[in-house]
Amino acid sequence: MHSKLTKKDILRILNAADSEIIDYMSQTSKYRENNLITYSKNVFIPLTEICRNDCGYCNFKKNPDDPEAIILKTKEEVLESLKEAEQYGCKEALFTFGENADEEEVVQHKLAEYGYEEMIDYITDICQMTLNETSLLPHTNGGNFTFDELTKLKEVNASLGLMLENSSDRLMKLPAHNKSPGKDPKLRLETIANAGKLKIPYTTGILIGIGETKEEIAESLIAIKELYEEYEHIQEVIIQNFTPIPGIEMENWAEPTFLDMVRTVIAATLLFADTDVSIQVPPNLNNETAQIFLLCGADDWGGVSPVSPDYVNITSPWPGIDELKRLTQDAGFELKERLCIYEKYINTEWLNGNLLEKVSNLSPHQ
Repeated sequence: MHSKLTKKDILRILNAADSEIIDYMSQTSKYRENNLITYSKNVFIPLTEICRNDCGYCNFKKNPDDPEAIILKTKEEVLESLKEAEQYGCKEALFTFGENADEEEVVQHKLAEYGYEEMIDYITDICQMTLNETSLLPHTNGGNFTFDELTKLKEVNASLGLMLENSSDRLMKLPAHNKSPGKDPKLRLETIANAGKLKIPYTTGILIGIGETKEEIAESLIAIKELYEEYEHIQEVIIQNFTPIPGIEMENWAEPTFLDMVRTVIAATLLFADTDVSIQVPPNLNNETAQIFLLCGADDWGGVSPVSPDYVNITSPWPGIDELKRLTQDAGFELKERLCIYEKYINTEWLNGNLLEKVSNLSPHQ
């Protein structure tokens, strides 16, 4: 039972209990092609903490009048972080920023000061600078983009990402998303589809524990699978658990149970078992339990940084790479570094000549 999983099959997994869970876990191992667990060594650079969305679980967004807020980093500041990351052997530059930040006047002023009208042109130049002046590969994750914006970003990014979070409109009425126009699932699905049309290697995923039902989890996973089947651009699917942080609107919400995570990782693994899509679980959000997800089919830890914190989950530090290796080996697997673009996309169908050359210089298989 795998590739042709129906919604009913997924719901059966998501509602499994007792020894059924163990049975499903053992099924995932049948589809594992090797014992490798991958990760990408990255530097996490927030270009701005200003955002048009105001998610109930967010700890990243800052108000424009907050003296601590990053309004817009300068190119010099970014380059300094990139050069430090290079010293540590990082290969991915993860650029994050609030969605449509340039709708805010303070960001517009900064852009004008730096000689730009729109955020997209500044980001594109930052990515170009990364390619010109360092060995790192840009991976941008900054919310929804239009088709034209994605066209620009494709030229200077090895891969892009956007969490679907959930495909249900109902969540737009809950504290998680009721003040966040950019979390409209129709918009997000359109962005992910446009990336597929443009042949951009892509990362997406779901967030569990924000008020969704099991049925909505099943529908969200199926929506991602359908996009993959149409465009084949999705290289990894993240299963991320909501973690309450003091001071956020949802600080008193219950987090998903450990078994909710186990069941969801199993369901995703079995749904994507007929593809080469990786299933990723962030290790810093699951310090005590991370190893179990490897036994549920997860085969990727995502980006892990030796130089920068996870600005989106500031209270959850990354494990050190030695610690990650220890956890991985203890579970019977082998840790392997990868690039932010998966091997199958390293060709002229997915990358322009300049990016292909940069990626090939870094790729251990060339």
